[in-house]
Amino acid sequence: MKEKLVGKIESCEAVVGVIGLGYVGLPLVLRFGEVGFKVVGFDVDPTKIDMLNAGRSYIGHIDGGRIQELREKGQFEATTDFSSLSKVDCIIICVPTPLTPKREPDLQYIEKTAEAIERTLRNGQLVILESTTYPGTTKEILLTRLSKTGLRVGDDFLLAYSPEREDPGNQNFSTQTTPKVVGGTTADCLAAAAALYGKVIDQVDEVASTETAELVKLLENIYRSVNIALVNELKMLCDRMGIDIWEVIDAASTKPFGFTPFYPGPGLGGHCIPIDPFYLSWKAKEYGFATRFIELAGEVNTAVPRFVVEKIAWGLNDHEKSVRGANILILGVAYKKDVDDIRESPALEIMELLKERGAHTSYHDPFVPRLHKMRKQDYSDVASQELTEELLGKQDAVLIATEHTAIDYAWVVKHAALVVDTRNATRDVTEGREKIVRA
Repeated sequence: MKEKLVGKIESCEAVVGVIGLGYVGLPLVLRFGEVGFKVVGFDVDPTKIDMLNAGRSYIGHIDGGRIQELREKGQFEATTDFSSLSKVDCIIICVPTPLTPKREPDLQYIEKTAEAIERTLRNGQLVILESTTYPGTTKEILLTRLSKTGLRVGDDFLLAYSPEREDPGNQNFSTQTTPKVVGGTTADCLAAAAALYGKVIDQVDEVASTETAELVKLLENIYRSVNIALVNELKMLCDRMGIDIWEVIDAASTKPFGFTPFYPGPGLGGHCIPIDPFYLSWKAKEYGFATRFIELAGEVNTAVPRFVVEKIAWGLNDHEKSVRGANILILGVAYKKDVDDIRESPALEIMELLKERGAHTSYHDPFVPRLHKMRKQDYSDVASQELTEELLGKQDAVLIATEHTAIDYAWVVKHAALVVDTRNATRDVTEGREKIVRA
């Protein structure tokens, strides 16, 4: 069975199905389509499906022309009909894995996807989970569910895990050039999954098990979470000591070995780093183990937005103003520069905290023309304001939450009364530095 599927993969005759057409799934769709595979995309959002079938992109850094080209060639179709899973040979799952309000894994999307696949699973199919999760999920949820069909893993169907590695806006790495880690439920499962990814990705690294592959992604994000927490904590200490943390980091970075620079900010954002580490800390409790680094890093990083609000308050105080009633403009609501992704963005939490204190907030973001409902906030009626001299003149404070490169920060400082900079975006501004507060 494995040999037959691998043969179809090698000749690009296998049909690839991708479930979840967001920041992870859509780039995979495009990559498989562009090397010659026919791809079927599955999503529960009919708006996304209609846009994709019309050859349009809803993700800022993905060119709609690439989608249109695949549509014209007949290599890609999108659907909300999950019964069509029976028609594909390889199924890749890229659905969200958020946290519950109690900071526990919310696996409802994986579970619903597993139910959908169970209804259509047939002999010869390969199923791969890419969603970030705790070690054991592939077997505990997918294998358990799919085995109810009577089909046997390794003999009748194949099951693997490969963590997604997507960095929106990164110009140095693409889906093709980012190495892929793969773990299989059996040796045949691993071989088939590696063969599939090997057709579209330059480097595929095989590991011993699905549990190993699941933990790889968590380690990658825990590494970043802990180190960002370290520099965020040092930022708050340096603020009290009157030391420039950015100068400290730049100087430490001159060491050619043994040091990797991480940079502070207004808090953690994105779909991975603020969430994924807690999947492991939750799972570790099953083994009677306390992951203290993960919990401490979480405490530090979640405290940073409040620190930023306090710095805004102090800056306004120096201008004999209070937060209550102040007009505050947020520059950048995306979680990182030059992308349109606002998932878990600390800017949104800061806006909430400012509103609680009675401030009037607005925002400008060239990549996010309008906000939408999120899991924690609902700003559906809020749109980006045009960045003008008049707008800046009406503000009591301007907060730089995301350092988009399209913004002229020297011009902002010139026309603003107070600028609170969380990203060191004003590092090269020479005039009006007395108006700048680091946060």
